[in-house]
Amino acid sequence: MELIKVLVVDDSAFMRKVLSDIINSDPTMTVVAAARDGQDALQKIDHFKPDVITLDIEMPIMDGMQTLEKIMTDNPLPVIMVSSLTQSGAEHTIRALNLGAVDFIAKPSGQISLDIDKISGDILKKIKIAAGTKKKLPNINNISDFNPISSAVYKENVIDSKRQLNKLVLIGTSTGGPKALHQVLPKLPANINAGILVVQHMPPGFTKSLADRLNSLSQIKVKEAENGEEVLTGCAYIAPGDFHLNVLANREKQKKELFIKLTQESPQGGHRPSVNQMLQSVAGQFWSDIVCVIMTGMGQDGTAGLKYIKDKGAKVIAEHQSSCVVYGMPKVAIESGLVDKVVPLSNISEEVTKMLQ
Repeated sequence: MELIKVLVVDDSAFMRKVLSDIINSDPTMTVVAAARDGQDALQKIDHFKPDVITLDIEMPIMDGMQTLEKIMTDNPLPVIMVSSLTQSGAEHTIRALNLGAVDFIAKPSGQISLDIDKISGDILKKIKIAAGTKKKLPNINNISDFNPISSAVYKENVIDSKRQLNKLVLIGTSTGGPKALHQVLPKLPANINAGILVVQHMPPGFTKSLADRLNSLSQIKVKEAENGEEVLTGCAYIAPGDFHLNVLANREKQKKELFIKLTQESPQGGHRPSVNQMLQSVAGQFWSDIVCVIMTGMGQDGTAGLKYIKDKGAKVIAEHQSSCVVYGMPKVAIESGLVDKVVPLSNISEEVTKMLQ
């Protein structure tokens, strides 16, 4: 079997050494070169032709964002961003994922993580996944953001607590999900007649930046979910990293209400938040129409929960293989026989709107 060739890009000699040692410890991959900044990386890409690149965000001369844009414009390759756990690092990471980076590694303790070996298994897993996505990469010239200005006029009118919550849209996704969500949520209409719950596998510290960016681009309101808040029509709630997104119904009043309940129960299938957990919770608490969407991601999270919402009459959409960065979660869902419609990413928002009518 051919080894996965990796280029490590980081301005810290220590980080280059630690990452290289972690990668070289796996018999299926090898570090073909290391680069100290973006300019150095671009030269070495041409020479060493890596299969995967790990790319630090903050570097001198040419930083990670500039380097990523250049890679995605000239010759798209699987890139894993290496980010610090800061607000700035999170914002850059979300933008990088939208530009075509496959995934990211969060340094456990700042710019130079002396304890990065604690996440060595996660690093190796993400590199292996990234290596299999080469044919799925976008060209940056084909990526367009939605105009955030056009959505501003709708925000105050959409979130109306007097509107009865009669329908829910549930979205589950993992690897490739942040970019996929950028192609779905901004296309949903301002007057959508449903509340929207989203589970995106992501560590703490990054989901708020994802929600804020999507909110700036969308006609609906998008926010990181908060414990105890009411689920309102016209708003999308993204599960915070490391918290399961559950719901709790209040049926005592004439007008039924649904509230967010965040918990830190044990991970399901290694995930917290878990798509399965969200689906099972909604099935036990919600009283009306449900549309569920399973999008790009590694593994099978979501499929076990589908049977619960299908028993409640839910309609299920799965993303087509042709647009998935990783065809894992949708594939397993489709094979379960519980999916009603399989559509490419570009058509998901339209299909959701149809199913809600």
